[in-house]
Amino acid sequence: MRHSEAADRGATPKPPVADVDFNRTPFTVAWEITRACALRCVHCRAEAQPKRDPRELTTEEGFRLIDQIAEVGGPILVLTGGDPMMRRDIFDFVSYAAHDRGLRVALAPSATALVTRERLRRVRDAGVTRTHISLDGATQESHDAFRQSPGSFQRTLEIMDDLRDLGMSLQIGATVSRYNLHELDAIAEIAARYGAVMLNFFFLVPTGRGSAEDMISPEEHERVFNWMYDLAKTASFDVRTTAAQHYRRVVIQRRRQEMAEAAARGEKVAAGPGGSMHLTGAGYSFAEGLGQSTMKGVNDGNGFAFINHIGEVCPSGFLQIPAGSVRRQSFVEIYRRSPLFRELRDYTKLKGRCGVCDFRDVCGGSRARAFAVTGDYMETEPYCIYVPPAWKEAAAETSVPSGGRS
Repeated sequence: MRHSEAADRGATPKPPVADVDFNRTPFTVAWEITRACALRCVHCRAEAQPKRDPRELTTEEGFRLIDQIAEVGGPILVLTGGDPMMRRDIFDFVSYAAHDRGLRVALAPSATALVTRERLRRVRDAGVTRTHISLDGATQESHDAFRQSPGSFQRTLEIMDDLRDLGMSLQIGATVSRYNLHELDAIAEIAARYGAVMLNFFFLVPTGRGSAEDMISPEEHERVFNWMYDLAKTASFDVRTTAAQHYRRVVIQRRRQEMAEAAARGEKVAAGPGGSMHLTGAGYSFAEGLGQSTMKGVNDGNGFAFINHIGEVCPSGFLQIPAGSVRRQSFVEIYRRSPLFRELRDYTKLKGRCGVCDFRDVCGGSRARAFAVTGDYMETEPYCIYVPPAWKEAAAETSVPSGGRS
């Protein structure tokens, strides 16, 4: 049976993506409560440091921020870092957010000695409904090389053992790169073995310590997306992506193809109301035949917000352009009214292939990757191979045939 996120320990079911007005309420908010971390991962978007920054939001400032996150409409709150376990008030933040403000709280610790069974028990009892653990290789050699920390792989497995024994919901995150492309099947097997409820594939954005040389090619992205789609059909866990919004396009294309093939065989095709195709997933919703207005997808600044350790509000952890600071403005005001967030939510301003794409509103392309590669966060997703029909038509209209006009 496929996992239902509402089944997480003590969780209140989150509203469907289609029911959330991203202009007013983000679907997810990630708060980097510290940038301190004992690891030095090759891809770290935060460029984490071994010691805490004295400019971090204080405990009281953190409580006020949680109040504002609840006020904006109650999104999922992810406490991340760095390593959030580096802050002793982590348990206070979890308890206040979950019990006092009714937020759904997830935690993303680093696999260090700080993540003991007792500390995991404390965050569980404080109200954490899901814990995200990174697994970037299927072997000690590959994972430890990626994390640049000997023993990290073994520590990761021990933490996942503890989570399972404590009855806590485990989400595994794997950063897809040229270093582990050949190990994705094995990583999926580990996720199943440890009872993960979700396997989230992060696709590198060349920011922080991540570099373009570490990324897989656009064609390899497409192959991995198709592999993920096939995996999702039989896996005991949900399959999701981060910084790879164009995976949603592959899901829709594959579903369309399967429905067409079934219809050609004379088989009854399962569809939504009125015979149209409906798809929903982690952060997107799509209804066939009803136009762009029925498509919706979480993206940088559009249904998602990131607050860094000093209180700056950014569209995402991979697009760290500050739109304001919670030390000077409320989070609600920044998310709803800042020019940066408003522009990112206006998909009519997307450029290039993304601007005319028939999957625009359910995908939108990674705005973070567009910025990292081109310097313009509204430009075409540079690692997508899809050429929209409207783009082809425009190219045909502007081409000059042989012997044509001079």
